[in-house]
Amino acid sequence: MLNLHSFQKSFGSQLILDVPELQFQKGVHWIKGRNGSGKSTFFNCLAGLSPYQGTIQLDEFDLKHQPEHYKLKVNYSQSEPAFPEFLTANDLIAFFAKLKGADNGQVKSLKEALGVTAYADSVSGSYSSGMLKKLSIVLAFLGHPEWIILDEPLITLDKEAQQIVTDMIVEKRAQGVSFLFATHQDFENAYIEATDAYEVKNQTIVKLS
Repeated sequence: MLNLHSFQKSFGSQLILDVPELQFQKGVHWIKGRNGSGKSTFFNCLAGLSPYQGTIQLDEFDLKHQPEHYKLKVNYSQSEPAFPEFLTANDLIAFFAKLKGADNGQVKSLKEALGVTAYADSVSGSYSSGMLKKLSIVLAFLGHPEWIILDEPLITLDKEAQQIVTDMIVEKRAQGVSFLFATHQDFENAYIEATDAYEVKNQTIVKLS
């Protein structure tokens, strides 16, 4: 279970999110909201990329106090990923594979599934937005995460890649992996059934009936 208690996120004096209490049970959770509502900011906090006030805890692991244990269990693909332009996909994948405990077979399979192998030796500064997105998704599926956070997972991808990512989500969900994903539009996908839906609005997150 992913728990938030007394969670707040501000930029300077501007409050962005205030979530007194929220629990995500295992499953597939869809978080929607207009652009600029705070979805990506929220995900950055859950992934340990941005400071926050309050508590974020996965089972017995607190993100602030046990970040290594927490981050082994939580993977993340950003909406608009950016990487150091001088690094190649192979550089980044090798780093994250070691960090996440992914074996060579898993690395090869993910690279081939999303077509990253074709440009893996080129520096990321030369990648299109779609290529960056595919690389980000490969990184998010490495290792043995219990939760995968996907921010706008299908944008900038062609229809074939969208179907591949959808199949990857369905396969991982069948293996017991839980998902948090965000879209700014209504989510309609015959293959992925959300357990619960939420909306980011008025500086908080509300569960939809």
